[in-house]
Amino acid sequence: MTPPAVELAGATLRFGDRTLWDNLDLSVSPGEFVAVLGPNGSGKTSLLKVLLGQVGLSSGRATVAGAAVRVGNPALGYVPQQKSMDDGLPLRGRDLVGLGVDGHRWGLGWRNRAQRRRIVDRALAEVDALHYAQAPLGSMSGGEQQRLRVAQALVGDPQVLLCDEPLLSLDLANQQLVSVLIDRRRRTHGTAVLFVTHEINPILPMVDRVLYLVDGKFRIGAPEDVMTSAVLSDLYGTDVDVLKVRDRLVIVGTGDAVDALGSAGGHHPEGV
Repeated sequence: MTPPAVELAGATLRFGDRTLWDNLDLSVSPGEFVAVLGPNGSGKTSLLKVLLGQVGLSSGRATVAGAAVRVGNPALGYVPQQKSMDDGLPLRGRDLVGLGVDGHRWGLGWRNRAQRRRIVDRALAEVDALHYAQAPLGSMSGGEQQRLRVAQALVGDPQVLLCDEPLLSLDLANQQLVSVLIDRRRRTHGTAVLFVTHEINPILPMVDRVLYLVDGKFRIGAPEDVMTSAVLSDLYGTDVDVLKVRDRLVIVGTGDAVDALGSAGGHHPEGV
């Protein structure tokens, strides 16, 4: 049998006296798209760090593709937040993608340059970015740069994509573009996706399940089962209304609940 792409069993994560989540069981199948939601400080980014081997669980276990988590696992691809780059940065598009091949080798480089080029070109083609591979990064839009970060995450042909607020600071058109690229990858290659976000609406049609984290509590299920007034009111311990307006979810309630879905008019990066 094919092992789960990601599995957490009895997973608990604490920092000092604070528990981010307790006894979390989650099994993500190959090709499944899971949105990870919750307010700042609820442990969304920390979940990705656990899977990347950067943070250890307080108890329980975590596996990726059937193996224990570890730093540098080639089964994982990581797509970070979009961040602006200096106009004077002497890097081309293919250089950024190439860092996903050998950026960890500390100057040793890739012995077979032709093979390295083929790997980079394949990733660029997968995100339709070959036409600006030679352009300097500083001349590109935020959406073009983020497209290249998706390509960088794909160079190792990962089984799992971990996406940490990849739509942050992008306009609606580029949010849609980046979301479609990630969704296309998981459909064509069976790549599982864990997608941390404050704004579910751009990816709502793609999401299979939601993991919603709030103040040590969590709910897991299909969007229509988790994104309800009853469930969110229970998680937040206060009245929260979930409205559907023209296929978009609108949250009416406390500041934390509203911020968790970006419905207050902005996105907020999370460091926990």
